[in-house]
Amino acid sequence: MKKLLIMPFLLLLAGCNIKVLDSRSDTADDQAFLIIYSFALMLIVVLVVSILFIRFVFKYRYTDERKDNIPPDVKGNKGLETAWVIGPLLLLAILAVPTIMMTYDQSPVLSTESEQEGTSVQVTAEQFNWTFEHVNGKTEQNRLVIPEGDTILLHLKSEDVIHSFWVPRLGGKVDVMPDRELVYEIKNPQIGIYEGKCAEYCGLGHTNMKFEAEVVSADEYASYLNEK
Repeated sequence: MKKLLIMPFLLLLAGCNIKVLDSRSDTADDQAFLIIYSFALMLIVVLVVSILFIRFVFKYRYTDERKDNIPPDVKGNKGLETAWVIGPLLLLAILAVPTIMMTYDQSPVLSTESEQEGTSVQVTAEQFNWTFEHVNGKTEQNRLVIPEGDTILLHLKSEDVIHSFWVPRLGGKVDVMPDRELVYEIKNPQIGIYEGKCAEYCGLGHTNMKFEAEVVSADEYASYLNEK
């Protein structure tokens, strides 16, 4: 019995090292906020339902005193009926508004529609490597170097199948398509070295399709571009 009591606490360990919540850019900060915000709303719903469930179980439980009791026939309760219609609608609106706003703000756009200014990097995905080309033509495989504090414009395109670009601490997953070029923005990344990967199964070597994203100072980035 004592071992069973420990099980709920073990569940807390399952969420250790959640990189998407350890955000290192403004883009990832907004996404982490939305995750926490949504989770908090769900906890409120679970708490309210649990309290009502426990209350009704105890209030209307079977007892010897009540075995012959016939409760009155209730035709309806306009107050309660209004509450359980309007309540979920309000909850949905509270969740939907920031979600829709953030989705429109952060969703990638076609390269022909992008008007944002910043540091551009051409990202080419192919089984099972990433190629990063900077504005001066400098190219490197499986290592992305970008400057801190700027808006990073990633021009994403695939040479074969559909891939998915993902650096958990810098931003969410973005599909990389073979038939179109998408532009994804990462705003104000912080200095550090972060793990990146393909998040879409793309073949037998998918698990090895990883890369390193390194955020450096503006001066270090300028020096990197001038390296031969």
